[in-house]
Amino acid sequence: MILPKSVKIVEVGPRDGLQNESEAVSAQAKIHMVELLADAGLTAIEAASFVSPKWVPQMATSPEVLAGIKRSPGVTYSALVPNIKGLEAAIEAGVDEIAVFSAASEKFTQKNINCSVAESIERFLPVVELAKKHGIKVRTYLSTAVGCPYQGDISPATVKALAKTLWDIGCYEISLGDTVGVGTPRKIQAMIEAVKEVVPVSALAAHFHDTYGQALANIYAALECGVSIVDSSVAGLGGCPYAKGASGNVATEDVLYMLNGLGIETGVDMDKLLLASKFISQELGRIPASKVACALS
Repeated sequence: MILPKSVKIVEVGPRDGLQNESEAVSAQAKIHMVELLADAGLTAIEAASFVSPKWVPQMATSPEVLAGIKRSPGVTYSALVPNIKGLEAAIEAGVDEIAVFSAASEKFTQKNINCSVAESIERFLPVVELAKKHGIKVRTYLSTAVGCPYQGDISPATVKALAKTLWDIGCYEISLGDTVGVGTPRKIQAMIEAVKEVVPVSALAAHFHDTYGQALANIYAALECGVSIVDSSVAGLGGCPYAKGASGNVATEDVLYMLNGLGIETGVDMDKLLLASKFISQELGRIPASKVACALS
């Protein structure tokens, strides 16, 4: 199979990564982290989340973070929003793009947001409509696209049907998440090939956790299917509070090293990326989860 010539890396560390950290990270540190990531050449950075601080205390400083960033030309600064209130706050803070979220697993959705999959989509329909009125693009996270800690394997047909629904309501990009990192290359490709039948592959992103050490192999499998958008988290930050044992997202440094080795263009500078990795790791008082960061430090 022919691999894509270029890949867009969507950096999710400032949101999906940090939201799982119990120790508070200051707004100023988050701002510096985002600016370092932009300086490294990342053009899509999920910088914030406008969920209730009661449920995700780490994201309480999101308005301050978005307001404080010195924005780089050509960089999209996005935020996760769960409802109209969150969207209104994101718009006021100057967000460029938003993300909404659902899952392919009924049990996971109940554990996560206390509703069914269908109800989760109904909840964010008004968010999508209002965002479009403001000219703001909407991305969707479709979690547990391969497996669920409560429900087991998820069928490709289930993911296909939900992806079509999300595409039809106006989400321009669908991030297919192996939320607990149980996927293997064959499972990943079966899922993506099914989804490609109803959604253009150019609109699909790979969002893989590295719980079982399969993330890079799974990303390569996704590239073989034509996927050219990859979500990753600097220093391997992250996890899933609703999935016991799930480790962080695949590290951006590790993804970049593999893509560089494949001759795939990303526009990201490894040396500058390592500065961001080192900075946030020091803020958290630990070494990066990235093997590349550890090897090159």
